[in-house]
Amino acid sequence: MKQDSQMFGTEKISKILWKMAPPVMLAQLIQALYNIVDSFFVGRYSESGLTALSIIYPIQLLMIAFAVGTGVGINTCMAHYLGLSEDEKADEIGGIGTPLTLFMWAVFAVFCYFFMPAYAKMSTDSAEVIKEVVMYGRIVCVFSFGLFLESIWTKILQANGNMKTPMIAQIAGAVTNIILDPLLIFGMFGLPKMGIAGAATATVVGQIVAALIVMRRGFRKSPALSVYLPDIRKIYKMGIPNILMQSAYTFYIFGLNMVLATFSDQAVTVLGLYYKWQAFFFIPLGAMQTCIVPILSYNYATMKIARCKKTLSLALIYGVSLMMIGVLCFELIPGQMLHVFSHDAEVIRIGKVAFRIIAVSFIPLVTSLTFPVFFQAVGKAFTSSMLTVIRTVFLFVPLGYAFSRIGLNFFWLTFPVTDIITTIAGFLLYRRFLRFTKSS
Repeated sequence: MKQDSQMFGTEKISKILWKMAPPVMLAQLIQALYNIVDSFFVGRYSESGLTALSIIYPIQLLMIAFAVGTGVGINTCMAHYLGLSEDEKADEIGGIGTPLTLFMWAVFAVFCYFFMPAYAKMSTDSAEVIKEVVMYGRIVCVFSFGLFLESIWTKILQANGNMKTPMIAQIAGAVTNIILDPLLIFGMFGLPKMGIAGAATATVVGQIVAALIVMRRGFRKSPALSVYLPDIRKIYKMGIPNILMQSAYTFYIFGLNMVLATFSDQAVTVLGLYYKWQAFFFIPLGAMQTCIVPILSYNYATMKIARCKKTLSLALIYGVSLMMIGVLCFELIPGQMLHVFSHDAEVIRIGKVAFRIIAVSFIPLVTSLTFPVFFQAVGKAFTSSMLTVIRTVFLFVPLGYAFSRIGLNFFWLTFPVTDIITTIAGFLLYRRFLRFTKSS
């Protein structure tokens, strides 16, 4: 493991990225496919179920935010200590992961179980949709321990340069989900017809399968209780920017859903379908963000600033180049993409306009999302968090509300305008970081 992590400071950056990124991309591709398949089968079961998935999506993002954000904090701390050749300290940080994530899971399970009916009623007036939101939401939240554990153990492995095992785990989990979806939703081969509850059950079973695969190599023995408090502070100092960034997605998507609900349930559905497709086309960007964190943290610990700059530059170049595929698809075939999930004429009509306008944001979005990851990896938690807050709190929902007052078609301009402004802010903060680094 130590030998694997040492490549972060010695090998050519492009070689490291091309070595690390393909397994991550493949795993995320399968994950995106299972999200699409999940919505495909639910959409075939009922249109109300598809709306329910769109409403519950922010809650799922909130769980992922805390699970992955904590994992990123552990990953960043471990990579930092590995860069300083303090392997025992790195394992100590990893050992805190399992108890910490189980505590988070328990809090989420209890809170979401009791909060879910109120949340559903805030999002829609349809009794049928409310019922399905509560049913699906309670299952995916109460039984989410697989999601939490897999996220932590995966980040521990990635800190050591092991991308293969997480890839296998995520593929196995996604394939399990894909296979179980139609069986449990429609009650095939003698299984009970569970409807949307079947989709939720398939999701949590897939998460548990993935967790079991990474457990063998990702689990670390718990250290002495005396180190928990100081180490948890270190973990969240590095992880809070990611948690804020992911949590902000939850609140801004919830906010946008509330704005769109003033138009129609179909408008809410369109936003949910966009995020399903977004997960698929953003795979290269997500993979680059995952890969650059340990590289940046490792090299910044040894003050190899040139390698940090090179890592960021290559990640942006690769991200923009690959994101052009998404731009072309959203501009040229939005109708076909929407028809995969829904045959509702109003959903298709709204979605065609929305997809084409949102696609304009894909290129500036690469930089607006990568700059916070860069600052997080080099220990500039406040700067990373500030960019996230600018994008999600001060721009997304306020702009969405303002544009919606003009009309639904104008609402979608929120996406490109937000990411252009965030990119400018990120670039200015990056230049300031480089000047400060040179002077110190």
